[in-house]
Amino acid sequence: MPLERLKQARQKTVGTKQTLKAVEKGQVKVVYVAVDADPHLVDPLMKLCEEKAIPVISVDSMEALGLACNIKVGSASAAIVAE
Repeated sequence: MPLERLKQARQKTVGTKQTLKAVEKGQVKVVYVAVDADPHLVDPLMKLCEEKAIPVISVDSMEALGLACNIKVGSASAAIVAE
């Protein structure tokens, strides 16, 4: 399951704003994006990841991504900063 790596990461970002900032700073190893997230929110992140050659992994739902990040709400995106 692709979310195991995210669950075990020492340092991660949760949410699109935090993830976007970390990608801009070059701190991110891999980004996770929920398939059911609003494209208006995640498209700028996806474009930046493409520009910086950062791998993007699609996740089935925002709920699944939120659970993997140990939060009780859904998350549109998350990223691994340090493993």
